[in-house]
Amino acid sequence: MAYENALTALADPTRRRVFEELRSGPKPVGAIASVLPVSRPAVSQHLKVLKGAGLVREETQGTRHVYSIDPKGLGAIRRWLDQFWDEALTAFAAEVERDAPEDKQTDTDEREES
Repeated sequence: MAYENALTALADPTRRRVFEELRSGPKPVGAIASVLPVSRPAVSQHLKVLKGAGLVREETQGTRHVYSIDPKGLGAIRRWLDQFWDEALTAFAAEVERDAPEDKQTDTDEREES
């Protein structure tokens, strides 16, 4: 499953930081490495893992390799997370519906006593 590879890739804190650096747009390896406490070769290795997980894509511009977030990879994670959100909303709606008749009866009783 694609989301498993993506989550595994993002489990590493340094790799997450590399990924987060791409949030503002495409960047070459050197620009990413300049703001992180790891070497440029280490950033390249992290990008390789992120690319393998489908989270980033690479474009060659002359001698530079420019990386950007791949929306398809994020889509896989989002679809996986959305299933939990859908389940939570369904459970919430069921709870509200279950409690609704009791609340209405209580409100009616209170009004009749006044």
